[in-house]
Amino acid sequence: MKIVWERESVTVRDVYEALLERRKVAYTTVMTMMKILEQKNYLKKSQADRAYVYRPAQPQRQVIRDMVRDFVNRVFNGSAEPLLVHLVEDNQLSREDLEEIARVRRKS
Repeated sequence: MKIVWERESVTVRDVYEALLERRKVAYTTVMTMMKILEQKNYLKKSQADRAYVYRPAQPQRQVIRDMVRDFVNRVFNGSAEPLLVHLVEDNQLSREDLEEIARVRRKS
């Protein structure tokens, strides 16, 4: 999704080549993941010549919210607390992160 958001419109080949710069990945894996993202309504596709062109179907913020919610539901049975505890214990959250969480929490 990050590559799609950065470029706004991509083919499977575009994403595949961008990912290859970072790590080894199979073209069919990229194609499958993009198909899944389309089925989840995160991507929309249109045909251009002989290739499909993919674009974001929803705003980035909404997609991230949905993906995080899905992850928390699947891995932590719907409770974000164990995730936050893990991030704090593994020093994955900076002081600024923790202050932002507290600020948002006070606001809601």
